[in-house]
Amino acid sequence: MDKPLNEQVALITGAGQGVGQGIAFALAKRGVRIIAVGRTLEKCEATISTIKDRFGTEGAAIACDIGVIADLDDLVTAAVEKFYRLDILVNNAVSAQITSLMDASIEGFELGLRVGPVASLRLMQLVQPHLVSAGGGNIINLASSAAMRWDSSNYGVYAAEKEAIRALTRAAANEWGGLGIRSNTILPLAQSPALAAWAKYRPEEAEAFMKTVPQQRIGDCEQDIGEFVATLCSSESRFVNGQSIALDGGQVNLG
Repeated sequence: MDKPLNEQVALITGAGQGVGQGIAFALAKRGVRIIAVGRTLEKCEATISTIKDRFGTEGAAIACDIGVIADLDDLVTAAVEKFYRLDILVNNAVSAQITSLMDASIEGFELGLRVGPVASLRLMQLVQPHLVSAGGGNIINLASSAAMRWDSSNYGVYAAEKEAIRALTRAAANEWGGLGIRSNTILPLAQSPALAAWAKYRPEEAEAFMKTVPQQRIGDCEQDIGEFVATLCSSESRFVNGQSIALDGGQVNLG
C-alpha cells in the first residue's frame, strides 16, 4: 500500500477527547478525512469542527456506544456512506476497572472486554473488507503497559483486557498482512482526561508513577501520540506490522 494520506479516510473510536482526539487532529493535519465516533455526539462534533477550523479537512461525527456490539454493523455502514471508503481504523475507546482481583466486578470486567477486545475484534472484522477494497490500509489498536508494571496489584483486570487486544492485533498482522493491511498496537502514556482522573483518584501512586518516566514528562495526545500514529499510517512505515509500540518516554521495556 502506497497511498498518500490525503486520499485516505479514518474511523476513530473515542475521538471526542484525549488520545483519540489527538490522533484525529494529527491525521487531519495531513489531509485524512476523519470519522469521529463516540458515545457523546457533541464531543465528536466539536472534534470535527476544530479539524475544519485548523486544517480545513472534511470529517463527520457519529454517535455510537462501542460496547453495544449489535450497533457496530450499522456504525461501519454509516461510516462508509460518509466518504465511500475506509483506509484506517483506530480502536481507541476504553472502559477501565482499576481494582484488586477480589474487589473486581464481573459485570465491570465483562463491560471492559466488550468495549475493548470484543468491540475491537468486531470492528476489525467489519472494516477489513473495506480496507482490502481500498487497496490496503492500517489498523491501529490501543493497549496499555499495565501488564508490564513492576507491581500488577490492582491492574490485573485492566491489563487482561488490554493484553487481549495485543493478541488480536498480532493475529491480524499475520492473517491480513498479505492483503496490504498493516495492524499495530500502541501503548500510550498521554495527558488524557482518563489519566487526569486516575491521578486525582490515586495522587500518591500517580506521583511515584510519573518519576518512572525517563523523559520526565507525560506525552501530549496530539504532538506525541497522534503524530506518531500519523507516521505509522504513512508509506514511510510500510514495513512496520504486528508490533506493540510503547509511546511512553521510555518507561517500559516490552522485550
